[in-house]
Amino acid sequence: MEFAGNAGAPAAARRWTREMLPDVSGDELDDILLVVTELVSNAIDHGTSPFALRLSQSDEPCWVRVEVDDAGADLPVVGVSRLHGDRGRGLVIIDQLAKDWGVIAGPAGKTVWAEIACEPPFRSA
Repeated sequence: MEFAGNAGAPAAARRWTREMLPDVSGDELDDILLVVTELVSNAIDHGTSPFALRLSQSDEPCWVRVEVDDAGADLPVVGVSRLHGDRGRGLVIIDQLAKDWGVIAGPAGKTVWAEIACEPPFRSA
């Protein structure tokens, strides 16, 4: 999904994510939607257009990988915002929710990605 660098992009990204993950629900979907919101918002606030969001899902074990591309060269820093104020918690939140996350830098920008479990860690018998 390509998205614009405007205030409506995070909501549009959440709607698209819900449509793409119909079999994920509850707390797991909430975690994924929060990660999508943070990654999209960070791309808009700190990156450069064009922007893109990709999702991939594995069934066993269930996880969802969220990838957000932007054309900016600046790499994200956990807990630090170049916008100052009460900002800078997005990657801290992602670090807590994701089983893993990272950045892939390339000649045309970067991809910030996170993998989130989409099933409860414990299932009752």
